[in-house]
Amino acid sequence: MLLSSDEIHRRLKNDEIKIEPFDAARLNPNGYNLALHDELLVYEEIVLDVATPNRYRRLEIPAEGLTLQPNVLYLGRTVEYTETRGLVPLIQGRSSLGRLGLFINPGGSIGDVGYCGTWTLEMYCVQPVRIVPGMQICQIYYQQLRGDGAAYCSDKYQHSRDIQPSLMYREFGGAVDETQLELNFGDSPGR
Repeated sequence: MLLSSDEIHRRLKNDEIKIEPFDAARLNPNGYNLALHDELLVYEEIVLDVATPNRYRRLEIPAEGLTLQPNVLYLGRTVEYTETRGLVPLIQGRSSLGRLGLFINPGGSIGDVGYCGTWTLEMYCVQPVRIVPGMQICQIYYQQLRGDGAAYCSDKYQHSRDIQPSLMYREFGGAVDETQLELNFGDSPGR
C-alpha cells in the first residue's frame, strides 16, 4: 500500500519520514518530487568490472544546463537527504522525462527500510537531452512494510551525501577502504 500525500505529510511531522529540504508544493497525490544536484559522475572505463573499483570523473552541471549524450551512463544524486523508518522508500523517474527519452533508474530503485541519505540516480538517454541543476527529476514513494523487518544497516551506501558509484566490488572481497579512482582531467561529455 502506497502512502498518500496526506499520510506522507503526517509522517513527516512524527519523524517516520524525513526529507531535507522539504517543499510542500512538491507533494504529489502519492509521492514527493526530488531535485537533481549540480554534479554527475561518469565512468572512464571501457569495460566496467563488477569485482574492482572503476575509474570515474565528476562533471558539474552549469546553471544554463548540460546536454546528456546517448550510450553514456550518468550517475547523479538528489539534492534532498531522506530518512525512512518502518516504510519502504521507492524512487522512480518522472514520466515527463521518460517522454523526452531520459530514463532515471531504469532498473527500478526500491530502497530498504531504514535507509538514510541522498539518492544516487542512474541516468540514461536515448537521444541528447539537456538537464539543469535543481530540476525535479524523480519521485519518492513510500510503501508500508508488512511483517517485521530489520532496518537497513549496510555500510555500503547508508548515510551517503554524495553520488555513490557501484560498490559491488566489496561483495567480491574488495576492501572497504578501497576507493573508486576519481579522474580530474579533460572536458566533460555534453559540454
